[in-house]
Amino acid sequence: MYPRISQGRRVLGITIDWLAAYAITVGFFAGGGTFLERSRGVGATVLIVMAIEYALLVTFGGASFGHRIVGLKVVRFSDGGAATILQALIRTALMLVIVTAITFDENGRGINERLSNTVLIKA
Repeated sequence: MYPRISQGRRVLGITIDWLAAYAITVGFFAGGGTFLERSRGVGATVLIVMAIEYALLVTFGGASFGHRIVGLKVVRFSDGGAATILQALIRTALMLVIVTAITFDENGRGINERLSNTVLIKA
């Protein structure tokens, strides 16, 4: 029904999202000192920032920051409409468990996409 999105685009999009969350975390929540000192111990905060960014942008804009840069969009699998808040939250929670985001079926959809009834398409 939907054309496959390459794994490279998916990985690039999520990498851009992670780097943006990392920059926000180090810039606003890591305290003072050198970059190396500030970047230690920000792992959990990066995941929280990334989850918030991802859920909000997918819910209200149809794509995360990284998705937009690589030309992707999240839609409902059933009818191609905008993802609901619940679908975005399910997708986000499962995406944080990396195994669900990198395990794909024969149609190229990850577990996080199947369980949230969403799919990535070219924007």
